Amino acid sequence: MSNIPKVLRYTESHSWVGVLEDDILMVGITDYAQNSLGDIVFVELPEDGMHYQQDQQIGMIESVKTSSDIYAPVTGKVVEVNQQLADNPELINDDPYTAWIYKILPASLVEVEQLLKAQDYQDLIGE
Repeated sequence: MSNIPKVLRYTESHSWVGVLEDDILMVGITDYAQNSLGDIVFVELPEDGMHYQQDQQIGMIESVKTSSDIYAPVTGKVVEVNQQLADNPELINDDPYTAWIYKILPASLVEVEQLLKAQDYQDLIGE
């Protein structure tokens, strides 16, 4: 059974979203996603300062099994990327909820409120 923290929000594309101070969002992939991918060997990070639309491809994760696109959970501007993942992508396997990928400033909080709650995400993955 996957770890699904109740304080976070989720996307159907298996990203978790945490709300920080000043409404900045911290984004990573879920425990379910990292388990499905297996050993992660590469993370293509988004570009700091770029604007993205909700559901637009923002990066990519490659594992020994496959690769998977990462999508923006909301429309907004990337304000920070986790450069540690460039050299140590396996940190996501170690703890997907501390190995955040990027932070984004949402254009609107409406899209944030529409993200899945923990129970909705648990229902989505069937656990």
